[in-house]
Amino acid sequence: MGWRFVLKRCGDDLISILVASPPEAQGLAEQLRASGNWLDVVPGIDSVVVRFDATRLDAGEAQRGIEASLAAGIEPLRVREELIEIPVVYGGEYGPDLEDLCREIGMTPDAFIALHTGSEYTVDMVGFTPGFAFIGGLDERLRIPRRSAPRLRVEAGSVGIADGRTGLYAMASPGGWTLVGRTPHCLFDPGAETPFALRAGMRICFKAIDASEWDK
Repeated sequence: MGWRFVLKRCGDDLISILVASPPEAQGLAEQLRASGNWLDVVPGIDSVVVRFDATRLDAGEAQRGIEASLAAGIEPLRVREELIEIPVVYGGEYGPDLEDLCREIGMTPDAFIALHTGSEYTVDMVGFTPGFAFIGGLDERLRIPRRSAPRLRVEAGSVGIADGRTGLYAMASPGGWTLVGRTPHCLFDPGAETPFALRAGMRICFKAIDASEWDK
């Protein structure tokens, strides 16, 4: 498969492994966790951070253990077949940044919504805050940076875009993404066996709905 990895020590008991893509990061993290050799394994968009027991291993020994796992071969995380439709109310109080964003990129709100709902996406990773989904595949015409001034509170269910991705807030939290809408879809149910609705590898599409449809 031509796998290439770059290992870098990033703390007294941490080693970062740079990879090429989110599916590779997720697949590598699954294999490292399954080995039972590490205190924690955290995948990101293009890296995996491994925490080792510094009372038992020095950094060189930990690195050689990781390299042995890499040499055995890694399977990228498989994208799930099921397509999950996420209803979204775009603009207004639900997406307070949509109008300004559209003026900035020279696009009407209707054109933006058509682009955003016209594609299928994949959840690259979940992190930042509990359940927050980083969703790849955003149209390049919609690529913008994060806000220069983050909000102190973003409501649960908010849909934001930044840096070529869509972000879904499972819980209310501070955040710096440009907010284009909000979903009534339950992204966090503390009483469920799996509290957070979205996981890495899930396929996602968005459907525009009116505010009048929210309660349905």
